[in-house]
Amino acid sequence: MNEIKKILIKESDIKRKVKEVADTVTADYAGEKLLAVCVLRGASIFFADLVREINLDLELDFISASSYGSGTSSSGEVKMIKDLSEPIAGKNVLIVEDIVDTGITLSYLKKIFATRNPKSLRICTLLDKPSRRKTELVPEYRCFEIPNEFVVGYGLDYNERFRALKDVCVINEDAVK
Repeated sequence: MNEIKKILIKESDIKRKVKEVADTVTADYAGEKLLAVCVLRGASIFFADLVREINLDLELDFISASSYGSGTSSSGEVKMIKDLSEPIAGKNVLIVEDIVDTGITLSYLKKIFATRNPKSLRICTLLDKPSRRKTELVPEYRCFEIPNEFVVGYGLDYNERFRALKDVCVINEDAVK
């Protein structure tokens, strides 16, 4: 597949790190209920693997928001496509995202959710790309810090392609244009 330049993170490393982060979340919320919120669609695979490893009384919910169109860079404008199904007042909320890049989408979500009076509000991300950050956002939990490359696989896509790859891969942008 000439669209993939290289494998950045192998499936075995992803599984190991997801378990490690889930164990940390479990310890941090010991004795508490937790509402895990999946940011669709990119985080869906990470979310499924993560919540199965968290050993807590869990509720699950899903939202859809994006600052990307069909390209490889943020538009800077966040669109909320699907909001939460239930109120979050008084709940421990963990927003689960596939990648924190500019931080625009998650800063927006965190600001909106904070007005809804959760007991706690934290972010868990599979990938963190701090070199591209345009906000002060720092996720409380992260599996991997990555360089400034466009990645696909394990839920991440390019124009809805490559989500089902088991590894996180760097895309060959010239091959997909």
